Amino acid sequence: MMQPTIFHTSAWQALERHQRSTSQWHMRDLFATDPDRFKRFSLDVAGIFLDYSKNRINRETIALLTDLALAAGLPNEIHRMRMGAAINVSENRAVLHIALREQGDFDYRVNGKSVMPSVRKVLRQMRKFVHAVHSGAWTGFDGQTITDVVNIGIGGSDLGPRMAVEALQPYANKGIKSHFLSNIDPEHAHQVLSELNPARTLFIVVSKSFTTLETQLNAEVAKAWFIGRTGQPDQIGQHFVAVSTNTEAVEAFGIRPENMFEFWDWVGGRYSVWSAVGLSLALAIGMDGFDDFLAGGAAMDQHFFNAPLEANMPVIMALMGIWYNTFYKAHTHAVMPYVQGLQRLPAHLQQLDMESNGKRAGKHGEPILFDTGPVIWGDVGVNVQHAFFQLLHQGTRLVPCDFIATVNPHYEVNEHQANLLANCLAQSEALMRGKTTSEAQREMFNAGLDEARIEALLPHKVFPGNQPSNTILLRQLDPKSLGALLALYEHKVFVQGVIWGINSFDQWGVEYGKQLARDILPLLTDSAANNKHHDASTLGLIAYYHQYRDIKD
Repeated sequence: MMQPTIFHTSAWQALERHQRSTSQWHMRDLFATDPDRFKRFSLDVAGIFLDYSKNRINRETIALLTDLALAAGLPNEIHRMRMGAAINVSENRAVLHIALREQGDFDYRVNGKSVMPSVRKVLRQMRKFVHAVHSGAWTGFDGQTITDVVNIGIGGSDLGPRMAVEALQPYANKGIKSHFLSNIDPEHAHQVLSELNPARTLFIVVSKSFTTLETQLNAEVAKAWFIGRTGQPDQIGQHFVAVSTNTEAVEAFGIRPENMFEFWDWVGGRYSVWSAVGLSLALAIGMDGFDDFLAGGAAMDQHFFNAPLEANMPVIMALMGIWYNTFYKAHTHAVMPYVQGLQRLPAHLQQLDMESNGKRAGKHGEPILFDTGPVIWGDVGVNVQHAFFQLLHQGTRLVPCDFIATVNPHYEVNEHQANLLANCLAQSEALMRGKTTSEAQREMFNAGLDEARIEALLPHKVFPGNQPSNTILLRQLDPKSLGALLALYEHKVFVQGVIWGINSFDQWGVEYGKQLARDILPLLTDSAANNKHHDASTLGLIAYYHQYRDIKD
C-alpha cells in the first residue's frame, strides 16, 4: 500500500486552492495596494539582505506555505539533522557538514561519538600546513617556494572550492596562484599543466575513496608530468598531498600519510568545501580567511536553527521555490550574480540543488506524485542581459530568478558599481512590472512614431511582467558573506527536500552512467572487442570513433 505523502495533506490542498485564486494576480497591483510590502517581505541576516517582495505572494501565501512546512515535520527534521540522525536514509549516514563550521561548543555526535575533536584536529592540521606553505617552510624538491597550487578533484571536490577561490580573489595570497583540474579531456590537463614549473607546484588530490575515476586519471597524469620534467620520482611526497580517507591508496600513490587530510562519510561531496576539501581555498586566502568563511556559514546556521519559519531566510527561499516549481509548474530557476567574483556560483548551485533534489522517489522508495527539483541555470550579469533576458521578459515561460549583488565592490572604477547595481535593480523591476499596452503606446507616441508604426510595433513592445524574483544584497563579497550565502542555499535545498519527502543527500543517479562507461571503455580501447549488449546507436558511435580515431583533417 502506498504510504501517505505531503501530497495528501490538507496543507497541500489548501495551497492548491490558493494558487488557483492567485493565478490572475499581478505583482504591480500587489505593490500598489500595500505600501509596506517591501518591509514585510524582506530579511537581513548575517550580512545578507533578502528582498522577496517581488513574488506572487501575500501574507496568506506565506502562512499556507509555512503550514506545509509544519505538515512535513520540518522543525523535527532540522533537529534530527543537528542531532546526527541518519537522515541520509539510503546510505544510513548522518548529514553533519554543519559541524565543520561550528563556532561554539555544540557537541555534534554520530552514533553517540563526538565528531568535534576530529573536525578541530583537521583544522589545526590545515592551519599548520597553510602556514608552512605561505611562510616558505614548505618547499619543492630543490628548495624553491611553492607558487602554484593545483586542486585535482571532480564534482563537489572541484565546483565548491573553485567557485570560492575565484569569489575571494581579492583576499588571495599574491604569491600563490590557484588552478583546478577536473575534466578528463586531455585538453584540460594540457591547459593547466603547460605553464607550470614542477619545482614550485603543489598538487592536492581530493577523493574520499581515492578511487574516483576522473580524479585518479588526472592525478596519474599530474604525477607522470612531474616525474617526466623533474626526474624526481622519490619527491612525489613533497609535491602532492591528499584529501581522502584511504590511507593505503594514498601511500601507494607516493603521498606521505601525515600529508593526508581526513574528511568523513557524513560530509557529502557537494557540501564539502567547509572541510579539508577546501584546502585549496585555505591556501589561497589563508587560514584566517578560511576561518572567517566558516564563521559566515555558522552565522547562517544559527539563524536557520533558531528563527521562526515565517522569518527564516533559508526557509523562505525554499518555500518560494516550492510555490513556483510545484504549485505554479515553473520547472526552471535562474540565478544571476551581478558580481564577477560569483561567476561560478550558478555551476556550484546546479550540483547542490539538482544532485540533491533531482529525484522521483521519496525517502522510503515511494513514487513522488508532483514536480520536485527545478533546473538551475544562470550566469553573471550584466552579460546575461544580452543573452537570455529576452526570454525572461517576453518569452512564454514562468522563470523565477535570484538576483545577487554587492553594495561595496573591491575595486572602484568610475561609476561602474552604480551602473552595475542600477542594471540589477532595473531588471528585477522590469520583470515584475512589465509594460502595458497603454504604456507602450504612449512611449512610442512621445517618440514621434505615427499611428501605423505604433500599431505594427505594439505587440513587440508590450512586456507582460509578473515574473517573480528574489534580490540578495551582500554588503561586500568577503569570506564571511560568501560563507553565509552558501549556507543559505544549502539549507534552502535541505528544506525543499524535507517538504517534498526526498532524501537530498544521496545521488544514485550519478552512478548508472559511470557503470555503463566501464562497460563501454573496452570497446573503445580495443576495436576487436565485441559486445552486443549495447543499443545500435551506441555501437554505431563506437564504430565511427574507430573509423576516424587516427585521421587528422
